[in-house]
Amino acid sequence: MPENVTIIGGGLAGLTLGIGLRRRGVPVTVWEAGRYPRHRVCGEFISGNGQISLARLDLLDGLRSAGACSARSVAFFAGPTMIVEHTLPEAALCISRFELDQLLARQFQRLGGELRQGARWCGEFGEGIVRASGRRAEPLTDGWRLFGLKVHARGISLEADLEMHFVPSGYVGLCKLASGEVNVCGLFRSKATVPDLAQRWRDWLGGPAASLLHSRLAVAHFDEDSFCSVAGLCLRPQCAIQRNECCVGDVFTMIPPVTGNGMSMAFESAELAIEPLVKFSHGELTWQDVTLEIASRCDERFAARLRWAAWLQRALFQPRARSVLMFLAARSEWSWRGIFERTR
Repeated sequence: MPENVTIIGGGLAGLTLGIGLRRRGVPVTVWEAGRYPRHRVCGEFISGNGQISLARLDLLDGLRSAGACSARSVAFFAGPTMIVEHTLPEAALCISRFELDQLLARQFQRLGGELRQGARWCGEFGEGIVRASGRRAEPLTDGWRLFGLKVHARGISLEADLEMHFVPSGYVGLCKLASGEVNVCGLFRSKATVPDLAQRWRDWLGGPAASLLHSRLAVAHFDEDSFCSVAGLCLRPQCAIQRNECCVGDVFTMIPPVTGNGMSMAFESAELAIEPLVKFSHGELTWQDVTLEIASRCDERFAARLRWAAWLQRALFQPRARSVLMFLAARSEWSWRGIFERTR
């Protein structure tokens, strides 16, 4: 009888890992403190290698059938001006986390997985237990407090499938979704105490008065039930090998949103963990060896990507460096593709 694997956290990484293990006959229990469906702070598009992982796990067609749409163009803006517009080297897949998490949860249960919603894990982390509980909270990153906001809106006209608007305190991404909705998601930094996000989210997401972002959102109809926020984000690259626990997804590291794709990393890290956990379940690997192998696989896959993303994130928060990067991206297709491929 295979050993049970317990996954703490029913986000993208946890549910995808659970699905992959159930397809290999491993008994799995997922503990999730929240309930589905729910909104999450997320760019809500999947680019790069994440789609390859989804295809190998036989999940990609299901997402498309559930209404995921393709994004092929991206444009960057500062104030009232478009800086650069490009076609994505590979089309991204856009889908609301409200729909995606529930779709994955149902698939996990259809495969015979045990899902405990509204249940917070209070036990120890030891043999057979995988931590997939999401972002690590950290009050300061190089003296800055980082926080994210997300809300869905209608009535917004986009010039590209994905838009990135740079604002003085961070950046706001607009992503088309199915049924005419647009996901509005921003990452901001502040050296002061994080403001009352529930009351002031429109001010942060709306951008400066003279910006194109401001005029875009001034006519939008917001779905206030979709608003969510997260604070205490840590964007410093971390190595999985430094953790004593078996981890997948954002729990060991988070890539800066504009320079990478955290959704893809969640799917990829889940796929990387399946084979070692199957071997553990069948008694072919010790838990210590499993933990080490998963960490080594993740570090090998993501280390260079995280270094590039961290460097780009710092540059994008500095207007002069950002101008140079945007100039190179506008003038050189090779530069644009190089940046995209190295961070995804």
